[in-house]
Amino acid sequence: MLLEETRPVTRPNLVVAVLALGGIVVSLMQTLVIPLLPRFPQLLGSSPGDTTWVITSTLLASAVATPVIGRLGDMYGKRRMLLISLLMVVAGSVIAALSYSLAPLIVGRVVQGMAVGVIPLGISIMRDELPRERLAGATALMSASLGVGGALGLPAAALLVEQSDWHMLFWTSAGAGIVALAAVLVWVPESPVRSGGRFDFPGALGLSVALICLLLGVSKASVWSGGAVTGLFVVSALVLGLWGWWELRSPQPLVDLRTTARRQVLLTNIASVSFAFALFAQSLVLPQVLQLPVSAHGLGQSLLVTGLVLVPSGLVMMATAPVSARISNARGPRVTLILGALVVAFGYAAGVFMLTEIWQLVVVSAVIGAGIGLGYGAMPALIMGAVPTSETAAANSLNTLMRAIGTSVSSAVAGVVLTQVGVPLSFQLIMGLGAATALLAVVVAAFIPSASRVS
Repeated sequence: MLLEETRPVTRPNLVVAVLALGGIVVSLMQTLVIPLLPRFPQLLGSSPGDTTWVITSTLLASAVATPVIGRLGDMYGKRRMLLISLLMVVAGSVIAALSYSLAPLIVGRVVQGMAVGVIPLGISIMRDELPRERLAGATALMSASLGVGGALGLPAAALLVEQSDWHMLFWTSAGAGIVALAAVLVWVPESPVRSGGRFDFPGALGLSVALICLLLGVSKASVWSGGAVTGLFVVSALVLGLWGWWELRSPQPLVDLRTTARRQVLLTNIASVSFAFALFAQSLVLPQVLQLPVSAHGLGQSLLVTGLVLVPSGLVMMATAPVSARISNARGPRVTLILGALVVAFGYAAGVFMLTEIWQLVVVSAVIGAGIGLGYGAMPALIMGAVPTSETAAANSLNTLMRAIGTSVSSAVAGVVLTQVGVPLSFQLIMGLGAATALLAVVVAAFIPSASRVS
């Protein structure tokens, strides 16, 4: 194993800012297409069912790429893989921007989805390069960039769609990716920490097949037949079992399951699934409440207004990042995660009764954003406190994958509720589920060892 001593960078503030920019660009890329989903069937000449692959393809690509990119980052250099990921953003955006039919657009979205590893790679670079006293705040900010990009992406996309051709969404994404790429090239140093070894191709293939079957079954549960979905889940379980057998016997596994099974890492990942469910639930409910006509229990607002209502949530996530760091440094990241989950649960509980005025939705989304900012800032600290430095990128990538699974389950469950239960009861039920899953994260986090500290 190759492992060198870390050397603090001379301009940590600039490095943190550049890495956070990369995280915002990636989350922005994921959000930009949401306003176009209802229009894609007409724009692309496809059925509504087929156009959902614009989202599903990105989800599947990111699930496969995230653990692979993390492991490659530990082996061959995190900055190198970060640059490759940002190139994927640019390349995928250009392909999508040149598309006028569904197939090339899906190809572009697949390439974009392979860039999600930017956030765990950025967190890992921070661990290698920053002084210990700066680490908690920096990783909290990097985690918050996921929510900030999402919150800013909705109004930006709405404005672009209303004022120009829809292809401008992807040209904008490509431009942002080029800026982030150039900034990383100039200001982010390559980490000297490497694990070395051979890449586990059978492990990568097995995990990819298992994740694709699992997430495809989850995302299409309300659309495809029960037999097809059940078959996907069975294949996923069987392949995952074989994959685990292989990983435990491989001398250089893709995922070190013995490290992953440590109480602190395992419970943090389980809490991440619940937390991500709660994060995505509001993204499904609040836009519909805002855009539905008043006669259908909505507020009858435009797409642009809808995006602007959600902006404070992202800004609050960013503002709570330093608060998350201070609490983690003083009391440990476990306390921060529990506090964040409690704030999220309170926000959702309030949302059950506060869905009738625009200001109420602003307050609800801001409270939930504050809790997400606290919790997401604590998760990398918990992971890094339990894994070797040489496995940081792989461990953080796995945690990012757990969040992706949580959002996928949230989307599937919310889709079933929205189709089977009438409004406004369906909205209230989803908000209640958000509160329940946040409380579940509190229970899980309570069992994480209390001596956790950022390392």
